[in-house]
Amino acid sequence: MAAFRKIGVLTSGGDAPGMNACVKAVVNRALEMGIEVVGVNGGYKGLIDGDLMPMTQQSVGGTMGLGGTLLYSSRCPEFKTEEGMAAAVATCRANNIDALVCIGGDGTFRGATDMTRRGIPSIGLPGTIDNDITATDYTIGLDTSINTTVQMIDNLRDTCESHERLNVVEVMGRDCGQIALYTAIASGAVAVAIPEVPFDEKATLEKIKALRAAGKRGMIVVVSEGMRNPDDSAYSETLRKRITEQTGVETKFARFAHVVRGGRPTMKDRTIAAEMAVKAVELLVNGKSNVVMCELDGKVVPVDIQFALIADRMYKNKLKPGDLDAFTAEQIEDMKALAQKRREEIANLYSVAQNVAF
Repeated sequence: MAAFRKIGVLTSGGDAPGMNACVKAVVNRALEMGIEVVGVNGGYKGLIDGDLMPMTQQSVGGTMGLGGTLLYSSRCPEFKTEEGMAAAVATCRANNIDALVCIGGDGTFRGATDMTRRGIPSIGLPGTIDNDITATDYTIGLDTSINTTVQMIDNLRDTCESHERLNVVEVMGRDCGQIALYTAIASGAVAVAIPEVPFDEKATLEKIKALRAAGKRGMIVVVSEGMRNPDDSAYSETLRKRITEQTGVETKFARFAHVVRGGRPTMKDRTIAAEMAVKAVELLVNGKSNVVMCELDGKVVPVDIQFALIADRMYKNKLKPGDLDAFTAEQIEDMKALAQKRREEIANLYSVAQNVAF
């Protein structure tokens, strides 16, 4: 068992509902085990700058249900440099921080493994609304973001019905179309476009014309932000224009964007955040680090960070020469299985979305 006196906790990258639940659970479990906790303000930038504050049960009281992150967040290019990482390590040494819990996405995990390699044991927690980390079935914030998006689409549908119009709605998701898929299913969208599945624009236009001819008034089409034109402009705006021009249906456009990052986290995001955080502290104390907490088949388990990062590249077809050299044949097969599992999940959701799209 590691003799930790003090651990740090930070949130990095895009904020996600449930991050505060993570922080609260880290603080409470560590204090219960006799370990001091310091919060790092502003992610890795705060670690470089030494922007720290002591965390107590009082300082995190009542924060379980708050959106955003009480520790704030930032993107920190400086941390990717040797000088930046050295400064972060120096902050830990100067303040007797023995280990870190790092909450965020893949960039946050790269930071955690960099700190572990430099003598500061670290564990990552997957806080990102997109659910775009292949090694885990679920990332903290997804459920809240979907519920927020569905509520907004429900409101939008009311005015679409009143004015006999269609609305193209762009939702967040980047490389992962799950927010778009879930919200399309839950809102009864007539079509959904995501980067993982070829989109039949012609068939969609014909469908919209047929639905209008059959008397359907209000319609919704959901598009993931990851859908781009060849010039990298938003496909969602292009699709709106084509629907208007080729179907004669009055079509509006809405981009929900970062509003779906906010709001009070759902019960699911609060509970899984707490479970992952508690287990992360316990693993650190037991000498385990350089892992990310993942939910796989309903259980929260640690997965090697480097394995998780490379598995993600494999799924997204972004492998670089040498990426697989450090892994055994069995580990590579495990990565392939994770990628296939994600592909099957997306395909199944897409099929459901198609079946309810009327």
